[in-house]
Amino acid sequence: MKLETIINQPVIETERFDLRPLRRSDVGLIEHYASDERVARMTSSIPHPLPPSATEAFVTRSMSEDRVSDVWVMDATKDGGPEVIGIISLKRLDRNQSEVGFWVAPIYWNTGVASMAVEALVKANPLNNSTMFASVFQDNPASARVLTNCGFQYLGDAETYSVARDANVATWTYSRKL
Repeated sequence: MKLETIINQPVIETERFDLRPLRRSDVGLIEHYASDERVARMTSSIPHPLPPSATEAFVTRSMSEDRVSDVWVMDATKDGGPEVIGIISLKRLDRNQSEVGFWVAPIYWNTGVASMAVEALVKANPLNNSTMFASVFQDNPASARVLTNCGFQYLGDAETYSVARDANVATWTYSRKL
């Protein structure tokens, strides 16, 4: 018998889906969506092509007691959808701050899922942060709109290394005081 570790993260409800901690059973759907080049290219950390066992390692790290980020699955089963339609995370920073990261399965792009997830995470503020930050690649204006629609303020330009692109990519950085 194999038991899954229960991690101390709240379930955050929205009208259309729940943000819940990852489970080992999520590996297949996460791998399916994360292996899509369109998803990987809009993140800094997902490689393309996705190496074998990369998703399993991600889920294991995300469920670890000493994790640096809390990661939630966007689970749409309550609305008749799949168990995974995207991922959202909060990376712990110093001085009571965190960094929001998210991606949504392409089939759910332009449906309001990302905005609803970010707004729910901000409202719940599970890490009791005073400030949340986020950055998006400048060739991803849809994600920039998600952040501004959720009350994030533009801070400036920067660049971040993208594993999928194997290059530094220009970003826009945002913050939201809580």
